Amino acid sequence: MSRSALVGNVTAMLEDAGFIVSDRCAIRPKSFDIAARRGEDVLLVKILGNIDAFDARTGAEMRRLGRYLNATPVVIGLRTRDQDLDPGVVYFRNGVPVLSPDTAMDLFVEGVPPLIYAAPGGLYVNIDSEVLQDAREQKDWSLGRLAKELGVSRRTVSKYEDGMDASVEVAAELEDLFDAPLTSPVSVLEDGGDSVRKADDPPDGPDVDPDDEAIVTVLTRVGYEVHPTERAPFKTVSEDEGQQEQVLTGHSEFTKTAEKRARIMSSVGEVTRTHSVYVVERAPRESVDGTALIEQAEMEDIEDRSELRNLIADRTGIEELA
Repeated sequence: MSRSALVGNVTAMLEDAGFIVSDRCAIRPKSFDIAARRGEDVLLVKILGNIDAFDARTGAEMRRLGRYLNATPVVIGLRTRDQDLDPGVVYFRNGVPVLSPDTAMDLFVEGVPPLIYAAPGGLYVNIDSEVLQDAREQKDWSLGRLAKELGVSRRTVSKYEDGMDASVEVAAELEDLFDAPLTSPVSVLEDGGDSVRKADDPPDGPDVDPDDEAIVTVLTRVGYEVHPTERAPFKTVSEDEGQQEQVLTGHSEFTKTAEKRARIMSSVGEVTRTHSVYVVERAPRESVDGTALIEQAEMEDIEDRSELRNLIADRTGIEELA
């Protein structure tokens, strides 16, 4: 299957699941392919045939963008090396959860979350420690008796009851012993897999492009915290102090490529509920879809955030910004 066809299939699947899906980010370099929203769940999705192509810089950028935009970064892919991804299993690459299309279908369309995740050493599951302890005590088994049944140490059983995850084989044996489900799902949407992934916080983002310093100075002056990007269709994501409002910003001469970026920013902004601004030397019109075009000279004259908000509203025809 071509990557273009795979992107189309994933987009259709998410739409069938009730997501609003952005246009494809068909500009390189790009950290994600599409953004999608269903209710309060927002996804930034990278779609790959082979997930080994997902490098550390892209993973770090997606995780940073997820934090800035209150979104879950996720990769949907077909295989690793020459092996297909197993259905029902969450993999991780560079701190980002990875799902096969079948796993994504189960999670997003059927509402059935995965129970298994891959980590160094094999496949693992979350053991519901309280359920395990209750089941053991109801059977009037000591820690030692359960340890003997499993062929492990008493300390290992104690760790399971303290929340340590177990291999798929041990989990299956536990459920056979107690004739009850003891596993809990991998939380992909709620925490992006943080509860099971073992990854540090992403490294800090890139430095401000020297060409963008004047724009960043204005955004900072009017009260935004500005986060430069390096692989997104926009140059920066800016947040207000309460992280209630985000602005996507682009900056370049107004060319065909700039117009394309502005359209993608508008589409991503609609999904992520952010405003978008493209700063140019000379603006041929007031906006591109929902992205306001602002000339650099007038941008540098802005003194407060309300002035910027009013300018975006005027340019895009929005009566009042949310």
